[in-house]
Amino acid sequence: MDASSHTFINETSARYDGWRIVAVCFLVATFGWGFGFYGQSVYVAELHRLHGWPASLISSGTTFYYLFGALIVAFVNEGVRAFGPRNCLIGGVVAMAVAAAMMGQVTAPWQLYLADALLAFGWAGTSLAIITNTLGLWFDHKRGMAISLALNGASFGGIVGVPLLVIGIGYFGFSTAMSVAAVTMLVLTIPAILIFVGRPPGRGGSAPGLAAAEALSPSRIRAQALRDVAFLSVSIAFALVLFAQVGFIVHLIAFLDPVIGRSSAATAVALLTAMAMAGRIVFSTVIDRLNQRLASAISFVSQAMALVIIINSRNETLLIAACALFGFSVGNLITLPSLIVQREFDPRSFGVLISLITAINQVTYAFGPGVVGLLRDMSGSYALPFYGCIGLELTAAVLIMVRGRRGKTSS
Repeated sequence: MDASSHTFINETSARYDGWRIVAVCFLVATFGWGFGFYGQSVYVAELHRLHGWPASLISSGTTFYYLFGALIVAFVNEGVRAFGPRNCLIGGVVAMAVAAAMMGQVTAPWQLYLADALLAFGWAGTSLAIITNTLGLWFDHKRGMAISLALNGASFGGIVGVPLLVIGIGYFGFSTAMSVAAVTMLVLTIPAILIFVGRPPGRGGSAPGLAAAEALSPSRIRAQALRDVAFLSVSIAFALVLFAQVGFIVHLIAFLDPVIGRSSAATAVALLTAMAMAGRIVFSTVIDRLNQRLASAISFVSQAMALVIIINSRNETLLIAACALFGFSVGNLITLPSLIVQREFDPRSFGVLISLITAINQVTYAFGPGVVGLLRDMSGSYALPFYGCIGLELTAAVLIMVRGRRGKTSS
């Protein structure tokens, strides 16, 4: 690990400015995932209720959003280098807030696609790629803990943000609730970004990641990475797992509802999300010291075990416990790729490689819910698609252990 640019920085100190950046990123992630990920289920339900549009039409907008967003996410590192983390975060927050307000005003399908396009820019500027790129400028030795703590905002957005949004829609209506939520996002996040996100630390006033990265072409880094076995094993493994994970979670209530009832199904989903946050907190204290590929493989296998129980059990307590087991590793699966990249690859390539992995994952999991739904309709039950998810998890557990012949530590 090259820490030469951090010689005089004590990342363990509670007074270190980087921990304020973690708090800002937590806040940004709360709204980013609240509007950009968990909020998608709210938009589908409300637009179907208001306009009677087919769910397939609305869902196609969601797929477009993820695919278009993946193209933007791939270039987040270049954006941070060109405009700085503060401006990129502000741009992402503003785009997300405007898109959320637009979503509440949609009256025609073309407007939905326009809102989703703008939402994709907001997602790129408030989600995993921008958060890992930003924290990578402030942290080296404690990067794993910093990213894990910041990304708890993603779970918080699902646990608190979405229920509040649903309550607001019930009280004010969809249009007003979305506008109020968008204004709330701007009021809470913009001042925090302006106050706390300044110039990253580094010798001579330059950011450790920014200055060094200038020597490498992002396009060259991406081209080399796509020919590197070590990189491909990470990106493909996590793409397979996130395809399975997102597909399963989106369909979880539909699977559990006829088995244990809507109320218990909602409890299971809430517990899954809460366990994702708990898993991040637990792992944040040790994740920088673990064999992160092995930790990833164990996480994949634990999710596969949970799916086996969920498919074959009809006991309410056991099903909810299995959802909790599945959820414990959900949060860490968006943190681990960045830590593996940090440990095994040239530190100057960190931002570009994380943006590339995030884009690959997003393109892949965009199709997860649709494929799971299609297999369910073809087979008449969720057994086939969920067993397929188990197969993907186990395949990924083997693949993630393939390191290739070189890495940062051996180069």
